[in-house]
Amino acid sequence: MSTNVWRVRGMRPLLVMSFLGFSGYAALLPAAPLWAVRGGADEAGSGLVNGVFMLVTVLTQLVVPTALRRFGWGPVMAAGMLLLGVPSLLHPLSDDLGVTLVLSGVRGMGFGVLTVTGSAVVAELVPAAQRGRAVGVYGLAIASTQVGLLPAAPWLAENVGFGLVFALGALPVLGAPAAFALARVLHGLPAHEDSAERTPYRRLIRPMLLLLAVTLAGGALITFTAQMSSSSALTVVGLLVFSLTAAVSRWRMGALADRAGPERFIWPLVVLSAVGMVAIAWAVRDPAATVGAALLLGMAVVGVCYGGLQNLTMLVTFAAVTRRHYSQASAVWNIGFDAGTGAGSVLVGLVAAGTTFSTAMVVVAGCCLATLPLALRRRSAPGPARQPRQ
Repeated sequence: MSTNVWRVRGMRPLLVMSFLGFSGYAALLPAAPLWAVRGGADEAGSGLVNGVFMLVTVLTQLVVPTALRRFGWGPVMAAGMLLLGVPSLLHPLSDDLGVTLVLSGVRGMGFGVLTVTGSAVVAELVPAAQRGRAVGVYGLAIASTQVGLLPAAPWLAENVGFGLVFALGALPVLGAPAAFALARVLHGLPAHEDSAERTPYRRLIRPMLLLLAVTLAGGALITFTAQMSSSSALTVVGLLVFSLTAAVSRWRMGALADRAGPERFIWPLVVLSAVGMVAIAWAVRDPAATVGAALLLGMAVVGVCYGGLQNLTMLVTFAAVTRRHYSQASAVWNIGFDAGTGAGSVLVGLVAAGTTFSTAMVVVAGCCLATLPLALRRRSAPGPARQPRQ
């Protein structure tokens, strides 16, 4: 029988923990580099701030499944919230680049824990038949923080003060009690089946590569829209359109996937992501005169694909494994997401430096389209049989 996923036991503490954790992440993602610049860092130094953060995030994601087995859900999730939030309170002590990089690295450890445990918990709490809706609700909790704080944090830092932004960056600390409440629910679930089966990593490569391609496009737009656009107002509107369409798509795509399965929606979104990037490439071909309508249309199309494919690839990822391997599957999915986001910045930066941003957007479109054979290749069996309701 279908149940409102908002009322599933454990969902509320999960959403509270995720909302507070990603609020801290979204507040400091654009503001921490600005703090380093205030301390005298150049462009390369400020770029290292989020580079170190993402590197440590990915490295931490590799060891989270082992930490969960050794220490349990509560200590690991609560430690992640503290590692993500406490460094924000220490930033005001120094704007030195070295100190900022160290604190970013510590925050990256916390973010690695939050991302892996959050998506794994969704799979633990909700039966497979409703997992798309649950992933959508979880994604909405995350995306709502980014819609508001990613564009607002730099403005707050420059017009109100960094103190307020650092206070927002410490919000994850308040999520530690929710982490322990969530852990009590998880420990009350039936134990994992006793099986010596190895994690089927080969089954996880396909959804990870599909995710990596679209997050490469998203990472490129988040990083470079301001530099590609000839109007600061158009940049703000474009990023807002991208964020909103991504949030709504990630939320609503889950209900469609629960009714019809995720596979049939993947290939159209892959094609549309390439089409959207080509539209953006055309819009920014003249650095002095961005075609606003084309840019906004492209940002909206890519936003829909960016949010939708996050939901769909997560569903395919969890369908490929048994419950015993949810944490490993979550780690692989999140590594694909973060690696794609980072690669988008690096690839576009390198291509644009030697050619133009328009050319770089076409290259990204080609990367998206290159995954179409993977999108069209469906597994003859969708992985293991559906798990009984936990």
